[in-house]
Amino acid sequence: MKITKAVIPAAGFGTRVLPATKNMPKEMFPIVDKPTIQYIVEEAVNVGITDILIITNRGKGLIEDHFDASPELEALLEKSGKTDFLETVRGISNLANITFIRQKEMKGLGHAVLKAKSFVGNEPFAVMYGDGIISGKTPAIKQLIDCYGEFGEGVVGVKEVAKEDIHKYGSLKVERLHDNVFKCTDMKEKPQTEEEVLSLYSIQDRCVLPSEIFEILERTKPGVGGEIQLTDAMREIAVTKGMTAVDFEGKRYDIGNKFGILQAQIEIGLEHPETSEQLKNYIKALAKTL
Repeated sequence: MKITKAVIPAAGFGTRVLPATKNMPKEMFPIVDKPTIQYIVEEAVNVGITDILIITNRGKGLIEDHFDASPELEALLEKSGKTDFLETVRGISNLANITFIRQKEMKGLGHAVLKAKSFVGNEPFAVMYGDGIISGKTPAIKQLIDCYGEFGEGVVGVKEVAKEDIHKYGSLKVERLHDNVFKCTDMKEKPQTEEEVLSLYSIQDRCVLPSEIFEILERTKPGVGGEIQLTDAMREIAVTKGMTAVDFEGKRYDIGNKFGILQAQIEIGLEHPETSEQLKNYIKALAKTL
């Protein structure tokens, strides 16, 4: 089945990068010349996703404004003959059918995804976390969608994390099927003891889920942090039916922390045609002073 819908949870407070997020959503942080969330939307669009639901909360109206039309700006650009900028601005509002819904109570990622129930209906759908940019030749979400087509089960994108960091993430019980594809039969959100760690593989920003996840989320009780955890709901599918985990190819940037933002700025800047050479020369000169 072709997957045409994506859900982007973007309702978090961004506390790890305060004070920048006091009045500006972390999803709107510019990485070279585009906000974080535009990279994620473009990843979805580039694999054939046509309908996107972005889940926000109070104070994140900038995200909605970014994907809306801007008649005054467009008129100014047209009048001044800046046709390249005009096409760029118009293109943003025409990327996909983008709708928004607010998560009025901050009850966790699972609670946020549950808000997408009526949008998704009975179709499998992609979940793309709003603060994770993944750069690579093949879009990460395409790798997961291809795997869903192969196995017909829920799919999670994973990466190995350092042993000392696994308590910050979810730990997965996995068994390699082939290449970078694993069978996932159990999950543990933010394990706090060594005995709770199932492996160092952790979910990283991308999932493809069956619509049955909503029925599970409706009865999922608050877990770690008193929140409804998406991992707890996915665990039920993993334990009863099994899920697939893909160690996706590509570089992940966590825009929810300061160093991740700096990494993205530098590495994406080194690939951008307008900044690549200048930034490369600057880094070489700076390195001599360190």
